[in-house]
Amino acid sequence: MPNEVRVRFAPSPTGPLHIGGLRTALYNYLFAKKNNGKFILRIEDTDKGRYVEGSEKHIVDSLNWTGLMVDEGPYRQSERKLLYKKKILELVHKEKAYYAFDTKEELDSTRNELEKKGGVFVYNSDNRLDFKNSLSLGKKRTEELLANKTPHVIRFKMPKNSKIIFRDLLKGEISVNSSTLDDKVLYKADGSPTYHFANVVDDNDMAISHVIRGEEWLPSLPLHWLIYDSFGWKKPDFLHLPLILKPEGKGKLSKRDGEKFGFPVYPIKWNSDEKVNLGFKEFGFLPEAVINYIAMLGWNPGGEEEVFQLKNLISTFSTGKLNSSGSRFDYKKSVWFNQQHIQLLGNDFLCKALKESLVDNQINPSGEKICDVVPLIKPRLNLLTEIFEAGVYFFRSPSNYNKGLTDSLKTDSSRAIIKEVILSLEQLKSSTKDNVKPVLDKISKNNSIGFGKIMKLVRTGLVGSLKGADVFEIIQFIGKQEVVSRLKALDEVLSK
Repeated sequence: MPNEVRVRFAPSPTGPLHIGGLRTALYNYLFAKKNNGKFILRIEDTDKGRYVEGSEKHIVDSLNWTGLMVDEGPYRQSERKLLYKKKILELVHKEKAYYAFDTKEELDSTRNELEKKGGVFVYNSDNRLDFKNSLSLGKKRTEELLANKTPHVIRFKMPKNSKIIFRDLLKGEISVNSSTLDDKVLYKADGSPTYHFANVVDDNDMAISHVIRGEEWLPSLPLHWLIYDSFGWKKPDFLHLPLILKPEGKGKLSKRDGEKFGFPVYPIKWNSDEKVNLGFKEFGFLPEAVINYIAMLGWNPGGEEEVFQLKNLISTFSTGKLNSSGSRFDYKKSVWFNQQHIQLLGNDFLCKALKESLVDNQINPSGEKICDVVPLIKPRLNLLTEIFEAGVYFFRSPSNYNKGLTDSLKTDSSRAIIKEVILSLEQLKSSTKDNVKPVLDKISKNNSIGFGKIMKLVRTGLVGSLKGADVFEIIQFIGKQEVVSRLKALDEVLSK
């Protein structure tokens, strides 16, 4: 382990932050904090053609919402052009890179000719002298072209037929032959660096000790490895994370899968072209639950424990426990994690959330009564967005009923039972669990019907459906008069 652990999360601002990117950020964050290191945010915005307005803000806001606070940044590659210019000229001077003056039309023509013959176009050590570049043209002609500001790119000079051996902390030692690789463009004709070049220069300049990124970048590692060697720089340790897979287990989870399957794929909502894509936050997830769930998508802490707060993830995290294969996204499992984290919340938080939802729906009971409801509905909450439906019946009689349910109850016997329950409750002095349950038990036995059927009728009258908290808790909370009123309203519905 180096003297100081420094890791970076380096997204491109080409759209909203996907949970795959968030997981990459999380693993970098956990690794840094576990080793008393620094977590750095770098916005890799060299490709202006793919830049999407609002992306950087979405990235920063998402990290802040999930609690992944950066120690440095955000740095922006667009603000570091002088450094890249200096370093690319240094690489050319070392003869590790060269100027290429080929036009797009010329390269396309060569590519098309090869494809007609069943070949694949690669610009590399086998054919680079056939093209217009400083290697084939010579120093004098190259200087003339540069003096005339002839459009050009700068390509990496890939060694010929060399074995490149590199190491990944998760996948082990890997080797490729340089002849299978092309002379990648490091500097574009518009005077900006490509991702590959700026990425390596920045990692070295920022003293990044470990590069933890998605495995889609593994094919780029041989090039990055050689760029480090070309400068004589010390390399960071590399770790390429496996993919988060679609729910069916095949293919990478994409941004479009959210719309297809009806679940969030962004931490927070993303507005684009008048279309709003809701994130985990808007679906009713707690940030702690999102972080907990995505941590488990590719990491196994060992043991039976699954529910972790961020501080516990930090103390438990180890790259040695990362999975080497992809992990299938399971929305139901993510909801389970959220339910677990809701149970860890203080009741004051849920009391405030319930009050806000009631006020938004023109219901404004006293704060004390609201807080009394929280322990009754909390065990049944999976998402924060369910809190209004979970608690509204304590403060308002049903405005509508489940039609299929009421249709099944439209019988003479059901209405007779409701009337008997109403009459019996009206004779009680109060409606506590201790005095209501015996009454309902007696009605059940006298009419030779199951106690469950009576409870079904009562719950339908109180809630409008078969959901909700314990019936006797509801009865005790809303009081005898309100119970009777709601049962009479149900009787009227069943009479139609």
